[in-house]
Amino acid sequence: MSKQAMNSGDDIAGVVHQVGRNVYEFKPGDRVAAFHQMMAPGGSFAEYGVSWAHTTFHIPNHTSFEAMTAAIGLYQRFEGLPLPWHPTTGPTPLIVYGAASAVGAYAIKLAQLSNIHPLICVAGRGIPFVGTLISPEKGDVILDYREGDDKLVSNLKSAIDKVGSKVSYAFDAVSEHNSFQNICQVLDHETGQITLVLPGNDYSAIPASIKQTTTMVGAVHDAMDQQQFQKATGSKTGNTDFGYVMFRFFGRGLAEGWFKGHPTEVVEGGLGGISGALKNLKEGKASAVKLEETEEVERYRTN
Repeated sequence: MSKQAMNSGDDIAGVVHQVGRNVYEFKPGDRVAAFHQMMAPGGSFAEYGVSWAHTTFHIPNHTSFEAMTAAIGLYQRFEGLPLPWHPTTGPTPLIVYGAASAVGAYAIKLAQLSNIHPLICVAGRGIPFVGTLISPEKGDVILDYREGDDKLVSNLKSAIDKVGSKVSYAFDAVSEHNSFQNICQVLDHETGQITLVLPGNDYSAIPASIKQTTTMVGAVHDAMDQQQFQKATGSKTGNTDFGYVMFRFFGRGLAEGWFKGHPTEVVEGGLGGISGALKNLKEGKASAVKLEETEEVERYRTN
């Protein structure tokens, strides 16, 4: 294990202090959000953080990298889902497990932009929040996992029966505690696709006939994480370019009001409050909320 000190924190929102010589979209004083490269120096739990330009975007307010995790899962990992600027006109059922989490909520928001319905959402304490995101008039429903696995699977089957067609897509924003096992009892075994968010887990319980992928936001910094279309065509574009486009798409949506960030709760004590916030996350005390640590940025603004 390396003993080298490394500051963590990958989700950044603040004011640009300095830019590299090849950066042309940003200048000191710009208000931006950014996704720091994971496991690299210069993380966000500090007065200054470092990000690549392609994962930085201008903001009127802030958002978080969970939005990009959701975007990669829906549009890079799944085959056949429409992009938000070319929404579908027909039924496209999608299961979102962990719908009240930041990743799950953003998956719902993006699915709404792509007109992906009906959404079969699974949540617990955050059900009231998820209710503000869905469109019941388009068949969207919320199921409570706290009723137990057997009851949840039964409710999933009932919801799918009401859809009147098979379900081929499932976004598992939990990826543990029987989430994917429950999903695979109802996902179509011929056309089913499931994407998961925890790398390294044992997913051997997923039937071989169901296509499984793992969604990692860090892929936007990894040009070598090629998709099947790249391998088949030799295309030079991929995840890094996808990240470039989608981050700017988020910025435009925030500016125009048709895309909104996750609810936030400010952690008291600035950088000194991080350990307590992480403890609350570990103990499951945060639901349907993004914990936010803030440091005074005005003193770093360049006039």
